[in-house]
Amino acid sequence: MKNLPFIIIILLTISCQSKLEKKLKSTKKITIVAHRGASGYLPEHTIASKAVAHAMNADYIEQDIVLSKDDIPIVIHDILLDDVTNVSEKYPNRKREDGKYYVIDFTFEELKTLEVTERFDSKTGLQIYPTRFPKGTSSFRLHSLQDEIELIQGLNKSSGKDIGIYPEIKKPKFHNENGKDISKIVLDILTKYGYSTKDDQCILQCFDAQELERIRNELKSKLFLVQLMEFPEQNNLLAFYASYADGIGPWYKHLISSKTTSGFSFTSLVEEAHKLDLVVHPYTFREDSLDDFDSFKQMIDVIIHQAGADGGFTDFPDKMKEILEIKL
Repeated sequence: MKNLPFIIIILLTISCQSKLEKKLKSTKKITIVAHRGASGYLPEHTIASKAVAHAMNADYIEQDIVLSKDDIPIVIHDILLDDVTNVSEKYPNRKREDGKYYVIDFTFEELKTLEVTERFDSKTGLQIYPTRFPKGTSSFRLHSLQDEIELIQGLNKSSGKDIGIYPEIKKPKFHNENGKDISKIVLDILTKYGYSTKDDQCILQCFDAQELERIRNELKSKLFLVQLMEFPEQNNLLAFYASYADGIGPWYKHLISSKTTSGFSFTSLVEEAHKLDLVVHPYTFREDSLDDFDSFKQMIDVIIHQAGADGGFTDFPDKMKEILEIKL
């Protein structure tokens, strides 16, 4: 090596570093989050969809959380019941003046009487994703956060796995306006079940930045926190998010700046987030909603391997896992 020209030594060093970086990138742990469970196969946020997601070996299983009238955290995506239950048939006179049915207006016992179905348009009655589990068939019910944690922890024990939970605090301001501190209630339950530090298999997320900052600073949570992001303008707030959060959850489209015949170009979001030690878990990878992608494989490849995301939310955890394992 001593007899080689200096420039050749430099080139060889760069080449070795490049190969090492590619190797490290290719073996980086990618986090697969089962979005509302295995929702590509079964109605979202049902116990059945969570059990299937566990069997598919997702790294984390997501829980959207809304409070009932009697302060029980319910696993459901919206503060409304209209689009995933038969509430209008069961309780036709319980809607508010705006014509909608709110979870917070029903006790847990009342909520458990409702039939849960595949998501549909409450105005037309048509199923949102036509090729998924047939709307109105079989029998599914709403359940509490405690029910789901016990299911996942029980399956972990019986299977020897260590699959985590990924709860989301939904609409904290709405709950506050209705006299409920949803964040405190949820944190107390998480602590009871052994989720209180960043070393525990729990990632807590919220779209409301003010509330997530409160969870860290006022409520003193030591959990791994992820700031969900809805709008591209939020890309400029990463330094603020890094002051209390450990990661971000942007819409995957905000990682892409353009698409041309030669491929995709990307925003600086992932690069800037990584500089601030924020992990990036974009949402939502759906095989039956590809947008500008030619295939589910291309969607995963572009967002994970090209844009550099650290994982993401998917309705099809088994297929995302298969694609990632083939790539690795």
